[in-house]
Amino acid sequence: MKITGRSSSITNAFINSIIPVVPPTDEEIKEALEVLGMDHESYCCAYCGDKATEWDHLRPLVKDKRPTGNISEIHNLIPSCGKCNQSKGNKEWEAWMRSSALLSPASRKISDLEYRIEKIRNYEKWGQPTKIDFEEVVGLLVWEEHWANWEKIQSFMKEAQLLATRINQSVAKAHRHSQSSQLDNAEIKPTGEARLLIDVFDIRHSR
Repeated sequence: MKITGRSSSITNAFINSIIPVVPPTDEEIKEALEVLGMDHESYCCAYCGDKATEWDHLRPLVKDKRPTGNISEIHNLIPSCGKCNQSKGNKEWEAWMRSSALLSPASRKISDLEYRIEKIRNYEKWGQPTKIDFEEVVGLLVWEEHWANWEKIQSFMKEAQLLATRINQSVAKAHRHSQSSQLDNAEIKPTGEARLLIDVFDIRHSR
């Protein structure tokens, strides 16, 4: 366990905390599914056709540790299964679908791959997603302050990790010393057959 092992989680928190989430209405969800050729009762993963377990961001929200400008809204959401969502990550959706990436539709030999790609293309045409220049909206000073805070936390985490490592090593050393002392002071007591042989030896030599 390392404090610095959480750096990616901190980065994601700094990005996701500033990206607006616009909950879709029931009507918007219904319309989105219709564009994909599905209905609310039996919709599936748009990428592979398996049972949908979540909604994936069709266009990534994050790239190179910065927001892309896309936000979480119905025009950027698409039903997905866990396998496809994890495999796709922040890749461009069509290139990923055709790629040999682990668990991609192409690598899993999805038979109606071209049909699904065409449906998603139509979905893209259905509604243009919002894309925002975050820096332009809030201004350069505020934007730089946000990322300066991120850099401070990353730096503090590295310092904290160095101290944590020192503490860990000191405690481990103390534990080893304690164990060694216990072994040196321990009284060795024979048991079983060894005890019986010693007793017989003592009896013979006492006569």
